[in-house]
Amino acid sequence: MASGAHHGSKEAPGRLRSIFSGSVGNLIEWYDWYVYAAFSLYFASAFFPKGDPTAQLLNTAAVFAVGFLMRPVGGWLMGLYADRAGRKTALTASVLLMCLGSLIVGLTPGYDRIGVAAPVLLVIARLLQGLSVGGEYGASATYLSEVASAERRGFWSSFQYVTLIMGQLLALGVLIVLQQVLTEEQLHAWGWRVPFLIGAACAVAALWLRRTMHETAAFEQEREHQPSLRRLLAHPREVLTVVGLTMGGTVAFYTFTTYAQKFMVNTAGWSKEDATLVSALVLAGFMVLQPLVGALSDRIGRRPLLLAFGLVGAVITVPLMRALAVAHDFWTGFALLMAALVVVSGYTAINAVVKAELFPAGIRALGVGLPYAVTVSVFGGSAEYIALWFKTEGWEDGYFWYVAGCIAVSFVVYLLMPDTRKTSRIA
Repeated sequence: MASGAHHGSKEAPGRLRSIFSGSVGNLIEWYDWYVYAAFSLYFASAFFPKGDPTAQLLNTAAVFAVGFLMRPVGGWLMGLYADRAGRKTALTASVLLMCLGSLIVGLTPGYDRIGVAAPVLLVIARLLQGLSVGGEYGASATYLSEVASAERRGFWSSFQYVTLIMGQLLALGVLIVLQQVLTEEQLHAWGWRVPFLIGAACAVAALWLRRTMHETAAFEQEREHQPSLRRLLAHPREVLTVVGLTMGGTVAFYTFTTYAQKFMVNTAGWSKEDATLVSALVLAGFMVLQPLVGALSDRIGRRPLLLAFGLVGAVITVPLMRALAVAHDFWTGFALLMAALVVVSGYTAINAVVKAELFPAGIRALGVGLPYAVTVSVFGGSAEYIALWFKTEGWEDGYFWYVAGCIAVSFVVYLLMPDTRKTSRIA
């Protein structure tokens, strides 16, 4: 107990510095990832043949989904690497891959100049970024959970989603600025390249920050263990729990964040500028909620918050999306999206720490990263494509029911799982 107390009280500035370095790197990685979604309305016509705008968005959504296909590979390879070489080393490698992907997108000529090579290079870039993000999540969730003190683990680990949302918000912020200083024609012609080049430059800064991070004590104590897929599969209940608790959360998150912006333009008839602005305001509020909900989980437990998200989310999704489809007032749209994301916070703020608390240190990054990445690839990566498919088939309500159904499945998992705050395997 004495050693635990000593560890909990050891240099607070050092712990904060490590959390800051890990979080800032995470922010830049997710900025690079979300710039694609934020600017797809502008670059869809650059990478694909001219035609129907919905068809072009379907193509960019398909490439967005392809990026998700690499996330399980990233979760597997980077998870093994993080459990074998260290959390810090894996996090440094992931930011290098993200930087390369952003450079490719930002510098690739359009379809009108190099033909089919343009979408091919776009796919390659997203595969690299998918590999990076797939590894980033498990290593980052593990690092933040291990470096935090036990009594505030929910609070500090919530900063993974704070920086994830901040990255998305920064992407939208860049879009808003460019919408103000460039014309529509300039944005479609070349302006969309600017945020990708910004992201590549920022990744260099993230690389420097991550080189100054300290390795976690939990990893140092487990150096003699060799992680493997076989060792992970020896924990089938924990693996299936990660899959089940992620399913509804990831579909809800991508629906009310990345897809909502396009939904308001393509279905509700909003201007691109208004849809971007309301998305940015909602994300700002959503970001502030994360540490509050994380801190609440340190007091009342993780499971009650997951149950609240599962039950309320399954009930309100269909009527809320129907209302958003016909909402033309700015503040009505804001209120509907904000209400949805208040509910989703019951998942996003604590999902990282819940997964980290399920696994022993020797396979923690792999256990957090791989099943999560598989689930996000299948359900999160396909969400936007499925939504647009339902729209083209003339039954947009079908997607609303699909989201509600996914959340309901996760609710059942929350009912059956323990409260990881009480059963945590993080020493």
